[in-house]
Parts: sequence; C-alpha cells; structure tokens
Amino acid sequence: MTSTPGTTQKSVPLTCSGHTRPVVHLEFSDLQDDGTYSLLSSCKDGNPMLRDWLGDWVGTFLGHKGAVWSSKLSGGEASIAVTGSADFSAKVWDTFTGDCLHTFPHNHIVKTVAIDQRGERVLTGGHERKLRLFDLKRPDVEARLFGDGGVAHEGVVKSCVWHRGEEEGLVVSAGEDKVIRWWDTRSSTAIDSMTFTEPITSMERSSTKSFGELLTITTGKTVLFINPSTRETIKSHTLAIPISSANLHPTLADRFVAGSSADGWVRIFDFTSGEERELNKGHHGPAHAVSYSPDGEMAASGSEDGTIRLWQTWPGRKYGLWT
Repeated sequence: MTSTPGTTQKSVPLTCSGHTRPVVHLEFSDLQDDGTYSLLSSCKDGNPMLRDWLGDWVGTFLGHKGAVWSSKLSGGEASIAVTGSADFSAKVWDTFTGDCLHTFPHNHIVKTVAIDQRGERVLTGGHERKLRLFDLKRPDVEARLFGDGGVAHEGVVKSCVWHRGEEEGLVVSAGEDKVIRWWDTRSSTAIDSMTFTEPITSMERSSTKSFGELLTITTGKTVLFINPSTRETIKSHTLAIPISSANLHPTLADRFVAGSSADGWVRIFDFTSGEERELNKGHHGPAHAVSYSPDGEMAASGSEDGTIRLWQTWPGRKYGLWT
C-alpha cells in the first residue's frame, strides 16, 4: 500500500505527553523479533523517557540535573542507553531495570552521544570541542580523545554517529564549525571531512533496506543522504523551508520525514524528487526531532511544545492504537 499526493487520508497523530519542556531528540530501537520496538526521547526537562511501540510510557531515567540533549540505544534488544546532558555528564543506563550503570563526568555540556552495536563503547561530544571514547568494559579507564591535541572540531560538537555497517570502527561527528569528520576508532584520527556553507542542524543514522545505513544531514534548507563508508552523496534536496531534522523511510526509502524550525509542521517529502507529499499540523512549536519507526509504519516528532506526536505512514491501516 502506497500513498499518492492529494489522495491520502489525513494522518491523525497520537500525542505522547509526559515531558515538561521541549523535546530535542528521538531514537528508535531496532525492530525486535516480535515486531515491537522502543522509543527513547531526550528533553530539556532532564528526564529521558523510554516508550513502547504503542507510544505508552515504559520508564524515565532519573539522575541528570540538567537538560538532556541526546540519547541513544544499543543495537539488538537495546539493553543499554546512553544520555548526554547540560549537567556536564554522560550516563549509561540498563533499559530493563532503569539503573544507572556508569556516570562519566565532563568539563562542559555534553551535546551528543553515540553507542556501538553491542553496547560496549560510548562516544561523547559537546562544548569542549572534544570527542571522547569510553570502554564500558573498563569504565574506570580514562577516555580516549580524537584529533590533534584532543580537539575534534573548532566549535561545539553537535552530533556524533557510530556507523553500524561493515565498518564498525567508523564514527562520524558534526560540528558548529560546519564540518563533518569521519574518524577511525582504532587510531583516533580523522580520515575524511566535508564542509558546508550553512550551520549543520542535525546528523542521524537512517537504516534502510534499499541503501543500507545512511547519514541523514540537515543544513539550512538542505537535506543530504550520504553513504558513511564511501562518503558518496546518494541524494540531496534543497527545500523551501529551514530543516531541523530528517529521516528516510526504512523499508521503502521512497520518502523522508522532516521537521522545521520555521513553523513546527511535520512534512513528508518524496525521496526522488524532493516534492512535498504530506503536511502534518499538530505541534504548537518547532519540531526539533523526527524519526521513522524501524518498521516504517509511523513517524515520531518531538517539539518545542514538550510533546511527542506519532504520525501513521498509511492512515486507515490498522496498526497499534490506530484501530
């Protein structure tokens, strides 16, 4: 079943309440064997929340004393979560018990975190302009730094991604300096870079059946989909509005969802042409983060209004709470 512009039934979102301040980042887990998955949200209220595939609250990770800017889940059963906060720390959590397993202090705000597929290594970045690599098997050992003199970017490290394709030793970082860098975790050295003319607003993993794992990057009004291994730009679109976040549909790869800092609306664009296919209104503030569920049945958006909204990909289809 596919959607066609002008003929689709309008999506009526489900609203997930619970946060008290703007929601700034969303991360879905891998698809589980039983068809379910989890959703992890980061919020300026300092309380990252885990939800099930229906959007129902599962638990809140309590312990941060400042805004949580980034939260990521390990692969597989997503048994480990890592969070980065304005309280100058990154924390590692057991997603089944809610227990904090480790706290890694920093000297400034932690803006972004990443975790490898097996949940054994954690990457952090932020206002120190440094990328730190922690080994969870040896959490007391000092973190390894990337780059010359331990400085990864000439500005805040805004996002980092741990590539989960064939090159598991590859990580990518995006800085306030408008530069994206590829790093080899074995040598802690940069192996490539890409410079943009406008600030990078987001960089996330998009896992698809058609292209494998891609980097989805938003900068100004432009959305790029890049193969992280070859650094080839698979597709690039310049849209009519500034984009805060984007994510490619995981099973069809024929559309991408995007949030905008301009109006808070959640839009669906055609992957091939870049034309707008759907316009979803509901948030009462900018949509800071968007992502598709791993089965592609819905998209989630997190907003300045403190809510998460779930948008059905094919309205009218029985799925989850849409019955």
